[in-house]
Amino acid sequence: MKTRHFLFVAAISLTACTSAPQQTEEVNDSNTPLHLLKPEYKVPYGELTADEVKADLDRVFDYCERGTFRIGSYEWGITYQALLAAAQATGDQRYKGYVTDKFNLILEAVTAAQKGDTASIKVEPAQLEQIMHPRALDDCGTMCTAMMKYNDERLKGVIDNYFQFVENGQYRLEDGMFARHRPQHNTVWLDDMYMGIPTVAYAGIYFNDPKYFDEAATMYKNFVKRMWVPEKNIYRHGYVEGLAQQPTYHWARANGWALLTTVELLDMLPENHPDRAFIINQLQEHVAGLCALQSSEGFWHQLLDRNDSYLETSATAIYCYSIAHAIRKGWLEGITYGGVAQLAWHAISTKITENGKVAGTCVGTGMAFDPAFYYYRPVSTAAAHGYGPVIWAAAEMIGLLSEWYPRTNDSGLHYYEQEQTNPAPLFYLTEDGKGEAVK
Repeated sequence: MKTRHFLFVAAISLTACTSAPQQTEEVNDSNTPLHLLKPEYKVPYGELTADEVKADLDRVFDYCERGTFRIGSYEWGITYQALLAAAQATGDQRYKGYVTDKFNLILEAVTAAQKGDTASIKVEPAQLEQIMHPRALDDCGTMCTAMMKYNDERLKGVIDNYFQFVENGQYRLEDGMFARHRPQHNTVWLDDMYMGIPTVAYAGIYFNDPKYFDEAATMYKNFVKRMWVPEKNIYRHGYVEGLAQQPTYHWARANGWALLTTVELLDMLPENHPDRAFIINQLQEHVAGLCALQSSEGFWHQLLDRNDSYLETSATAIYCYSIAHAIRKGWLEGITYGGVAQLAWHAISTKITENGKVAGTCVGTGMAFDPAFYYYRPVSTAAAHGYGPVIWAAAEMIGLLSEWYPRTNDSGLHYYEQEQTNPAPLFYLTEDGKGEAVK
């Protein structure tokens, strides 16, 4: 955001602004409307257009087309889903075309490997191994969901292989909870809410079998039982089964995975499912907890409740998408939360470089039971975790701006259900007494 000269603000006519004499007396609350002085925001603030969001989206997408990323990782499974949403939101089929190209490449590699035709495989061996023989939810959950959403019959064999691991291969606790053997035996990771639950839920649609809706909803409630910290209305990152004193660190991106799971699950469950009311309430409480922790710049901190930890982009993008989507679905009030989502988008936009890289994203992160681990995780524009969430947030903001009417009122941003008109334009008074119109 460009820095301007310090300005006096007044809701007056252009004639008055341009003819105003240069101020010679000291500024005080008798001669100046101090409540209209221009704030020095650190990120853009105020009105936003879908075209502006689309321009940022296209810069990120252009970089994705040029950059080198793994095509079968969980980060890119999220990106494929985001690109499908972007194509739907904008009508720009380049986004879906990218997904088509990558899925065709995966299908060709798997088919060739099954035939023993290794010479024609164009996928890196490690990636092909991860695709054909997944060993963790990270290997297959989001990829499976993305392919089910894409809904191409040719991918059925790859989808079935992925889903068999989600259902039968991943280690679970006795009540069916996804769990891992690291860093401790029977550790539950909040990340695995998103790595597995939406896949199970979407299977109810893909396989036309309602048992998967029930399984997904039950697992969701079990995650909430173990991971939710009600006094803060946010989730802990890790849980070790059997411990009386649980390690409790509120990592931002893991809370993003939980929030994204919630909105995805609500999208997938039938409207009459008995657990919908519980899940909607959980969404509303989580968003309230997160909004209490949003920074003045629109970002959220790496450790949500520790303001001396750094501001992180990927989590901010996940929250932006989820809140905007929930408003559009009617699960959250747009008047209350529209400005929160838009401020988050303004923050995100400052982290999109001129060549479309996403800065400020925490790299892949395991789990620790001390704060220093989270505080000092590196950030990198090469971290694939940032691209899908930013694309998804952009797509949803475009949709939100098509349904709601954000305008400034008394200098503050507000969301309206009907289009508004300002009674008079705003002008800034510059030091030379000339007026400068602003939207």
